[in-house]
Amino acid sequence: MKLPSWIMPNSKGRGSRKREAAGATPEVRLHVSNLTRHTVLASCLEVADHGSNRMKGLLGRDGLAQGEGLWIMPCEAVHTFGMRFSIDLVYLDRKNRIRKVRSSVPPWRMSACLTAHSVIELPSGTIRETQTRRGDELAFSSVPVAETAATYARP
Repeated sequence: MKLPSWIMPNSKGRGSRKREAAGATPEVRLHVSNLTRHTVLASCLEVADHGSNRMKGLLGRDGLAQGEGLWIMPCEAVHTFGMRFSIDLVYLDRKNRIRKVRSSVPPWRMSACLTAHSVIELPSGTIRETQTRRGDELAFSSVPVAETAATYARP
């Protein structure tokens, strides 16, 4: 899926066509807010919009720090087979309206929403803390990777 230009900073530079042709998306981090509830769901949201990132998802990680998350698109269903921790799921339509939420989905489960276009995976408890509900509208803004690298460093 091609991300909007506001999510893809510096995408017009040299070499970007080669990366696009290879299917690689530059590392992107987003800030996602719930406009309906005036809360923040994640301040360091990764985007998984192509094959390898979408298939790997959160596998191999020991958990998500508060403020982290993964936005998988397109996506109607996810599984937690092989995961080591529980997650919250927020299913979105194409207009960034929430179609379904699932709290504290443990490892070795499946979840789906056939009317969804994408799903956000968040640390367990995020939905409860932010009082996020079906029908809420979310807004995304880009965050420079350098700002989040020190806080959310991955080994």
